[in-house]
Amino acid sequence: MIRVGLVGFGMAGRVFHAPLISSVDGLELAAVVERSSDQAVERYPGITTYRIADDLLADGSIRLVVVATPNATHYDLALQALVAGKSVIVDKPMALTSAEIGLLAELSGGVGLHLIPFHNRRWDSDFQTIHQVINDGSLGPIVDCESTFDRWRPGASSRPWKEESDQGGLLADIGTHLTDQALELFGLPVSLSADVRRERDGEGANDSFTIRLHYFDGRTVTLSANLLATLPRPRFFLRGAHGNYRKWGLDPQEAALNQIARITDPHWGEEPPAGWGTLCVDVDGGIVTRPVPPVPGDYRLFYTGVRDALLNNTPAPVPVVAAWRTARILEWAQESSQQQREIVCIWADEPA
Repeated sequence: MIRVGLVGFGMAGRVFHAPLISSVDGLELAAVVERSSDQAVERYPGITTYRIADDLLADGSIRLVVVATPNATHYDLALQALVAGKSVIVDKPMALTSAEIGLLAELSGGVGLHLIPFHNRRWDSDFQTIHQVINDGSLGPIVDCESTFDRWRPGASSRPWKEESDQGGLLADIGTHLTDQALELFGLPVSLSADVRRERDGEGANDSFTIRLHYFDGRTVTLSANLLATLPRPRFFLRGAHGNYRKWGLDPQEAALNQIARITDPHWGEEPPAGWGTLCVDVDGGIVTRPVPPVPGDYRLFYTGVRDALLNNTPAPVPVVAAWRTARILEWAQESSQQQREIVCIWADEPA
């Protein structure tokens, strides 16, 4: 049994990490750092509540620490946990710069500890399904992919720290997920162009972005998100030499996790037929359209992979280099937007 300490019980800790940890055999949610309230122990009786991270890190029984705090604190807390001899999961973004991620990777490798980015949306139903659609060859060679994450949130966030510019804004938040998914599907681009801006009233962090990744074979992947969409665009739109695939709506797991303390539903992650994507392809000169039964999403598989990595020394479910590459793309996106030019992606100095 791996005893897990969770630093932070805001939305990330309460909605994502605590229910998932509590739903995976071999992991025990043993302690939570919650500065002033006792929501965690009310939801998970028997755990220990600490008021500061230092006390949790001093607990010798804790083997794995999960950092689920505001973005700008991720680097310092992960560094402290590694120095304390703990393996670490860090909610996205792992850190706000690729340089900081490189330093964390170097430290963790030097002392033989696991450092794993929480890129959970690799286990979204829509992403798993689009991976399958690409791999089965139905669309032929992919020439263009649009990955969009639109929401309607016109007012200030209920979590004030999200409006602070030094927290990275929507680019560091949803941008991390969309970029990680794109790199997993298509590999490393040769160049990119981007527009990163704030569209809502008032001062604060960026809340809208569009990133275009360009590949050596001419393929373009467009990543886009904003908070002023009463009519969201498709979550995915793929164009290939043989046809198209379109998927509306978001993976249902986040909404479901917001209501529970652990997963018990045997149909977890399944989408109803109304939410299925549509494949439209040319078959012998005729256009055939059909719904695509989705692969169920399951964020528990991330933590199952973490457990196996710690107990059996299997590869981590997400390698730290994925977080570094994602951060590098987001840095180039900021540079492209500020300078209004295309950036050539020079991939060097990756962490091992």
